[in-house]
Amino acid sequence: MNKNLQTVFNYHQTTKHSQQRYARSLGYMDWQTQPNPFRNYNGTDSLLLPLALENNTPPYHLLDSELPPAPLLKESLSQLLQFSMGIAAWKVSGDSSWAVRCNASSGNLHPTESYLILPPTLDEQNEKTTVFHYTPKNHGLESLTAFDTSFWDTLPKGSFLIGLSGISWREAWKYGERAFRYVNLDAGHALQSINVSSKMLGWKLTPLDSVSDADIATLLGLSQEKRFFEREHADMLFVVSPEEVSTSLSIETLLQDVPLMFDGIANKLSPTMENWEIIAEVENATSVMQIAQKDVIKSQVLPTATQESKKVIMQRRSIHVMDKVRSPITKDEFHTLLAGVVDSLNGKENAAHLAIFVHRVKEYESGIYILVRNERDKKALQEQMFSAFKWKECEFSGLYLLDVRDSMIASKTISCAQDIASDGAFSLGMLCNFSEQLNTYGAHRYKELYWECGAIGQQLYLDATSMGLSGTGIGCFLDDMMHSVLGLESDKGLNPSASDALNAESYKFQILYHFTVGRGYVDSRIQTQEAYEER
Repeated sequence: MNKNLQTVFNYHQTTKHSQQRYARSLGYMDWQTQPNPFRNYNGTDSLLLPLALENNTPPYHLLDSELPPAPLLKESLSQLLQFSMGIAAWKVSGDSSWAVRCNASSGNLHPTESYLILPPTLDEQNEKTTVFHYTPKNHGLESLTAFDTSFWDTLPKGSFLIGLSGISWREAWKYGERAFRYVNLDAGHALQSINVSSKMLGWKLTPLDSVSDADIATLLGLSQEKRFFEREHADMLFVVSPEEVSTSLSIETLLQDVPLMFDGIANKLSPTMENWEIIAEVENATSVMQIAQKDVIKSQVLPTATQESKKVIMQRRSIHVMDKVRSPITKDEFHTLLAGVVDSLNGKENAAHLAIFVHRVKEYESGIYILVRNERDKKALQEQMFSAFKWKECEFSGLYLLDVRDSMIASKTISCAQDIASDGAFSLGMLCNFSEQLNTYGAHRYKELYWECGAIGQQLYLDATSMGLSGTGIGCFLDDMMHSVLGLESDKGLNPSASDALNAESYKFQILYHFTVGRGYVDSRIQTQEAYEER
């Protein structure tokens, strides 16, 4: 096994929660070092974007139809950012207030930052290509650098680039060594937020999978380490365009033309930081791409008449308490939620399957089910799981009943004793093809698996909200207890330093994320204020 894969394996094993111990963290909240949730670059020119709240947006259920593309203007760009990475509302309790954003985040800590590379045609006063940083607090852009390039000649008119980065310290402050998992889940949430917001404008979002993390860092200025106090690492780069674009698009011209030094110094998010060496190690190990993923057909959401898309996005919330009495859902609602995530959300081959605890779904028996999102893995799943599982085909294609049982206690226990896992209509774990994917595509694939799971979570949030339901992502779960419930071999006792450890059958599938859907309580003690009221 190569060194990077070994590092990923060690990290994943070390950061598992179990009944005997949780992954290491400080164990308390050091409020003196709580990271600023908003990044800005001191010494840059800033531009406020026009608010998009009054813009008409298509009905949510029509987002996967062929909508006419909007022109690339400040107004359309503003809408894209506001309904993906912007603030949806402010919450107020006593003297405390905090922002709720359109993209979900573990602990509302928001490690993901977004950058734009825009052609000169956006602003008549600017005749150069410009790299901007998006500032969600005031819904604006900070200009980091401007330069000439012929890169745009290779793209359809109205195209531009979006880059995403991650700041692990924002999550590590609360979650310690497990933070790298959450940073990448949040990146997946952001990916799907931008994807949905692009669809609202009739735009196509194309991930450039052949672009290395190092090249993304160069384009966004992240490799200029003297401009940063906290480490900020590159994650993804997309083309946003009115037309489909090749995922293997070359950015060599852009790399040759981008300046070596940008304007602005990143604000210091905390006075001091706790050093988690294990996170730096896995960041470095997963920063090198080995083989790009293959393309597949993108997901098509099951059409169900619903409200305007911007309202769905702005109303999305994470629920902390589920109402057991109101949480039962219909079979059709269940099927609609599954239809939104059964196919690929990012145009790439699915690696995550949904192991579902059904509690309160009408016309469904309580029990354990699995939604197989890639038929390639079905045989291996059947071989790995309990031989007594039924694998009874359900009405929804790809969904199988494994076992009839009351799984409320198990789902709650697995989700770190959180009632939300048992009090809703159903909860689920995202079970990923793990060792095969890592061995085939390299250590960088570890991040991508979390991105896929985060994207599934964001889509579940939005689809649930569109039907008047509630959802919550659950990052705290007992990894191997979930595996045991499914009959997967425990990896307890395996030697992490063994050269064949990642090939072991017990690592073929791993749970990376949990989620629950039902109907939640609204805490009347917490007030809600509209976003950007000051503007």
